[in-house]
Amino acid sequence: MFQLGKTIVSEDILTKDFVCNLSACKGACCVEGEAGAPVEKEESEILKEVYSKVKPFLRKEGIESIEKQGLYTENDFGELETPLVNGAECAYVTFDDKGTALCGIEAAYRAGEISWKKPISCELYPIRIQKYSQFSAVNYHRWPICDDACSLGKELQTPIYKFVKEALIKKFGEDWYNDLENTAKSIVKD
Repeated sequence: MFQLGKTIVSEDILTKDFVCNLSACKGACCVEGEAGAPVEKEESEILKEVYSKVKPFLRKEGIESIEKQGLYTENDFGELETPLVNGAECAYVTFDDKGTALCGIEAAYRAGEISWKKPISCELYPIRIQKYSQFSAVNYHRWPICDDACSLGKELQTPIYKFVKEALIKKFGEDWYNDLENTAKSIVKD
């Protein structure tokens, strides 16, 4: 672990490789697990603004879950999450003709209907952010359903921080990311 500004960062994001392999996992991270994707407070307001434009991209089951539970839910720790369909997949998930899970919010974004791509927690994955009073912890979330992503990342020699570069810049800023790259050069020896 090392400190960058007001973040404590796991060295794993510099030393572990990762590239999503959607053809292998079929988007399992949007379907499996015990909770929806984390949603930041500001993003809950964005969901309110964009939902009417996202709704046409969603499945009937997702819309029904959102109408019953709300655009987001709150867990026992007061954290916001996307609602689930029958305790399983994210309510914002759609499936292509091959059964691959895709994000309905991102579909609306790609269609030019909205300017917000999706929750930052989804963009950052496999990185998870844990906020504390004085800092945020930036950690690698290891999940066996992503083993194919780890293998592809290793094959392509792409460390996690490079795979999610755009999302890290969006979350922490370009200066923070440049500091991260400089730290990587001193920690990771070729």
